[in-house]
Amino acid sequence: MKNYLYPLIALFLIALTANAQNDIKLKFNEEGEFKIVQFTDTHVDLASKSNLNVYETIEKILDTEKPDFAILTGDNVTENEPQEAYRRFAEIFKKANVPWAAVFGNHDGQSGISREYLAEFLPKLPLCMNSDLDMGEIYGYSNFVLPVYGKNKKTKALLYCMDSNSNSTLSPTVDGYGWFDFTQINWYRKTCREFTQANDGNPLPALAFFHIPLPEYTQAWNNKNTPPLGVKNEDECSPDINTGMFSAMLECGDVMGTFVGHDHINDYIGVYYNIALAYGRVTKVMRNPAEDPLAGGRIIVLKEGQRQFDTWIRDMNGKRELECTWPDSFTAENSRE
Repeated sequence: MKNYLYPLIALFLIALTANAQNDIKLKFNEEGEFKIVQFTDTHVDLASKSNLNVYETIEKILDTEKPDFAILTGDNVTENEPQEAYRRFAEIFKKANVPWAAVFGNHDGQSGISREYLAEFLPKLPLCMNSDLDMGEIYGYSNFVLPVYGKNKKTKALLYCMDSNSNSTLSPTVDGYGWFDFTQINWYRKTCREFTQANDGNPLPALAFFHIPLPEYTQAWNNKNTPPLGVKNEDECSPDINTGMFSAMLECGDVMGTFVGHDHINDYIGVYYNIALAYGRVTKVMRNPAEDPLAGGRIIVLKEGQRQFDTWIRDMNGKRELECTWPDSFTAENSRE
């Protein structure tokens, strides 16, 4: 009895704290679908009036897609006093009645306000589902999991939100971008194990959202058996050190796909060992719109009780592109030559 009791108590606490701030539960709709929109690299700076067009882009996409949940995957606000910019995000999501969350990128917290402060500030905003439960226990400041409930009110899917951190902590020996700390990987493994045990030993369908791409993204792009869909207009800016988050996901068996930003002019989705490794679509307007991806967002639709998802890009002009389904679009029979 004790073997089952402890995981159930742990899951109750996770679910309770993840949603406590705004008392929200994410749910599959009557058709058994749950739609997510990912916005990334908005780089808002109200003080210098930089990238303010992202607010209009987000409003348009929310109105078109009517998602059940929205997530900002890093480099969200890059000014010294980011509170007002985040309040504007919250106002847009509140007006659309869309719960939302945000993970941090390498530029978040680099100015006057720390990531720690932001982690405490964001859960107080309307409809924001960020949780600061694990601050101090695991590395980083935007690590939490959001359950998605089914018709029977049981957890049917998971959304992992993670802080992929900022820059190397081993400079000058190792330069470049940050990587997942071992405490984060252990937290992910522990959380997955608890949900899996509560689900009769079966891993739940899960997605993971963070900012900096894993080193394995390069292998996904170079996968000749199941080629990626989308563009790679710059090399992946992954960390130089690989601490094993991908292998942890592979071993745990719940994560179907990861969704990142960081590299503004990449928008591809590929697979590596049958895990989808995807970029969002940069939400700010790039300097060379003739060659770079047009600003927009990535849509992901989960299906209740199924290990699959549909995904596409919705650009700022309303065009829908790069439609595919994982895993069906990435089998050898459906590979794109």
